[in-house]
Amino acid sequence: MLLWWGVACLLLATALGAVVVLTSPQTFGFDRWWNETIVRIRADWMLDFALVLNWIGGGWVAILGVPLLAILILLLLRRWRGALFAAICFLASAGAVQLLKNIFGRARPDDMLVVSDYGSFPSGHTANAATIAVVVWVLFPRVWTAIAGAVWVLAMALSRTFLSVHWATDTLGGALVGAGVVLALAAWLLPWVRADVADRAARADRLSQT
Repeated sequence: MLLWWGVACLLLATALGAVVVLTSPQTFGFDRWWNETIVRIRADWMLDFALVLNWIGGGWVAILGVPLLAILILLLLRRWRGALFAAICFLASAGAVQLLKNIFGRARPDDMLVVSDYGSFPSGHTANAATIAVVVWVLFPRVWTAIAGAVWVLAMALSRTFLSVHWATDTLGGALVGAGVVLALAAWLLPWVRADVADRAARADRLSQT
């Protein structure tokens, strides 16, 4: 089931990119409307919020800081297989984002407020947020991790449009890519990852019986 969900997310992201880039002679209608709406209602607090998330979700913080922190926490929890799974997911997600950026080469909004890299679709910040959220949910499947992850991804997606650095569909594509990569990898690696937890539980039981 995880594999099907993962593949479906990745296919949807690719199809969305094709629709907004290849079939629209101008900017996709919803994207244009959303960008214009944000520009009209944008307040200082929205910009402050977006700039903080821009720093957290991009550059060395997103590429090295956040992944290494997540891996370190998992290692401290003695979940080395989970740490390796997270590292693979971060690398695969970043690779998938760059692949799609270069395939579609979508132009960013003209009025963007921060400097960013090549290609608007999909949003790398949102993909990274979705990768983190789904990795945490896969490793710690709780209602609160799902809710917190969804809020985090939504906040990151909104922040990218607050800065006019991405179209709304870019953020949807990024969320689909980040989630899809993790779910597809989880279908393959999760039994091996969970064996680590089972082994530790078995060792604890043996120690308690001695």
